[in-house]
Amino acid sequence: MLIVVIIVVIFLLSITIVQVNEYERGVKFHRGKFHKIMNPGWNFVIPIFQSYKKVDIRTKAVDVPSQDAITKDNVSVKINAVLYYKIFDASKAILAVENYSYAIEQLSQTTMRNAVGAVTLDELLGEREKISEKICKIIDELTDPWGIKVENVELKDISLPEEMQRVIARIAEAEREKQAVITKAQGEVEASRNLAEAASNMSKVPGAIHLRTLSTINDISGDASNTIVFTLPIEVLRAVDGFSDNVQKENKKK
Repeated sequence: MLIVVIIVVIFLLSITIVQVNEYERGVKFHRGKFHKIMNPGWNFVIPIFQSYKKVDIRTKAVDVPSQDAITKDNVSVKINAVLYYKIFDASKAILAVENYSYAIEQLSQTTMRNAVGAVTLDELLGEREKISEKICKIIDELTDPWGIKVENVELKDISLPEEMQRVIARIAEAEREKQAVITKAQGEVEASRNLAEAASNMSKVPGAIHLRTLSTINDISGDASNTIVFTLPIEVLRAVDGFSDNVQKENKKK
């Protein structure tokens, strides 16, 4: 008889004592009504009259599936994201929404599509962090009545159609060519200013042009090529021209 009593007691304890782990909270109901939150440890639950549901309060990651969206400038894109959230009120997560994990996944998809539709493609590609913060703020405000805190939203991948990828590649190439032309033009302007300044300085110093000519000839002579270019000042050519004219005049007089 004692053994039977012991077995009955052990059985009753096994069905009345509920263990709640540290990372969980228990939502306890008494005759179908919310009674209290069960903290970590052993808790008593009277069968038939009472029931409970455990809620995991650890941070969870939701992989939002790839969504087709259209940006503000009518560009079709595919975008997916990952969302991190945790439950701060277990009773609201059970009482306020039927299936909080499914509800937050659906809410994330619609919010992400709406956020993408409110920005242009350039803003979507260049301000990803700002858009992620905006999505996170919207979802957090909507899930607050469910006892859920959205900690972060990260846009993982943005896929563009192949035609748009080629257009963006051409735009980037044209932009690089434009920058190269501008840089080259700026270099030529700076070089022309330096040459003008050098020419002005040389014109003020007698013999500077001849010294520069001799320096150029010296540089050319150091080359192993067979062609040597010899330059003469324009004054020498004028003197030779004037001398030839005088010779012709003297010959005519004779």
